Amino acid sequence: MLRSLAKRDVLIVTLSAAGILMVTMGARQSMGLFVSPLNTSTGLGIATISLALAIGQFMWGAIQPLAGAAADRYGPAKVLVAGLLVLALGSAVTPFMTSGFGLIVSLGLLSAIGSGAGSFSVLIGAAAQRLPLEARGSASGVINAGGSFGQFVFAPVLQKLIQSIGWMGAMWALAVMTLAALPLVGRLTTSGNAPVRHAHDDTGLWNSVCSAMGDRSYLLLHAGFFTCGFHIAFLVTHLPGEVDLCGLPPSVASWSLAIIGLANIVGSLYAGAWVSRYRSKYVLAAMYGSRALLVGAYLLMPKTDLTFYLFAAGLGFTWLATVPPTAALVGKLFGIRYLGTLFGLTLLSHQIGGFLGAYLGGLAITQRGDFTWMWYADMALAAAAALVNLPIREERLRPVAVTA
Repeated sequence: MLRSLAKRDVLIVTLSAAGILMVTMGARQSMGLFVSPLNTSTGLGIATISLALAIGQFMWGAIQPLAGAAADRYGPAKVLVAGLLVLALGSAVTPFMTSGFGLIVSLGLLSAIGSGAGSFSVLIGAAAQRLPLEARGSASGVINAGGSFGQFVFAPVLQKLIQSIGWMGAMWALAVMTLAALPLVGRLTTSGNAPVRHAHDDTGLWNSVCSAMGDRSYLLLHAGFFTCGFHIAFLVTHLPGEVDLCGLPPSVASWSLAIIGLANIVGSLYAGAWVSRYRSKYVLAAMYGSRALLVGAYLLMPKTDLTFYLFAAGLGFTWLATVPPTAALVGKLFGIRYLGTLFGLTLLSHQIGGFLGAYLGGLAITQRGDFTWMWYADMALAAAAALVNLPIREERLRPVAVTA
């Protein structure tokens, strides 16, 4: 599965990108653990805190095409360093925010922009530019697994820190962890091959974006990825609240998030391998369809610790494993010259869905007292996403020889 990554320079590029994503995604995907202690400490209300996190979901997506375009034009190093510094700043100033507007600035803007600038569009684009063709699919799976490993590590660690030194201390510790990823930027950008040149098919950034936005397959890909964002943001923000509604301890939520991350490590590696063997649109359709079935099964099962852990393991297998086939489809449709920008735009669609998933979940619990209708909406959207991927234009795969 990973033979194409055996070369030293290829491995360094891949693992460096995975390490950076481990930190940025680990921080971002663990924010739901802070909702309850933030509410207890500030008294701002779940809806207000959810709004700040929902804006963060949108901003994480909005920065992706901008960061991708900056990296495509000026190189990824400056973008990644700036992203990590801004993420650390957002975590560091959050304990000083005592209003809804303050949380929007720290969590909704700074933390989200920082983590977005150090996320998929820049990292996968930078790696693709420095890796041989046969290694890109497996590398995207490993990089994606790095983000999942971050969730597996950060969720229980931050939960323990919240319990031992309080949520403010946990936020400051998170800022320090973020800064520790800075040395990896140099390893990513100075290793591997020189960035690939594409003068023969370079029609310019704006023309490439306009061409993509007029492509039906690209828009269908956006529609499916919108649903993925809705699903993930709803769960990562409100799973702790769902656990609490079921009368279970907070540790069930943190371990469920960790299990999601652990399962997605496996799912991401398989997704990276699958895009080299099967058409990506079928991989995506199967992933989204499985989510609809899993949510339906969860609604029918008794709400015990084991139910949450099994549910988390099932969801985790496809959690962010949608990224490698989505990025692969963008590359197949339009090439990799502006992959950071074009994949960044699909991530923006993902996070528009994320905004709705996080915010509507907050409204649901505030106005109805539970998340029942959100689960139904999530299940319906997942089924729709499975269907809209099928008409995407994608050529049959051609075998690619793996170099020794």
